[in-house]
Amino acid sequence: MSIQEIIKQQIESNAIVLYMKGTPDAPQCGFSARAANTLKALGLPFAAVNVLDNPEIRQGIKEFSNWPTVPQVYIKQQFIGGSDIVAEMYENGELQQLIQDLS
Repeated sequence: MSIQEIIKQQIESNAIVLYMKGTPDAPQCGFSARAANTLKALGLPFAAVNVLDNPEIRQGIKEFSNWPTVPQVYIKQQFIGGSDIVAEMYENGELQQLIQDLS
């Protein structure tokens, strides 16, 4: 299975996926911490993929989304963006609307 197929499977198998540096409880960068904390505030479970554990996924997710940085958030198989976009969407209520049917 190619790295792109693995990423696609991760996104299809989870309603919310966060590709980040580190883990939600031990983030390895401020942007990843911000994204994880924003998703935690939603109160729903989410899958977190530590890109530092796998250089192929770290590069592959950037190619998959055509987005140059990590973290990256996917909700319902849709690429949402990085920490700034996710935080802004949370602050203006868009993120809560997007996940409404998941709770």
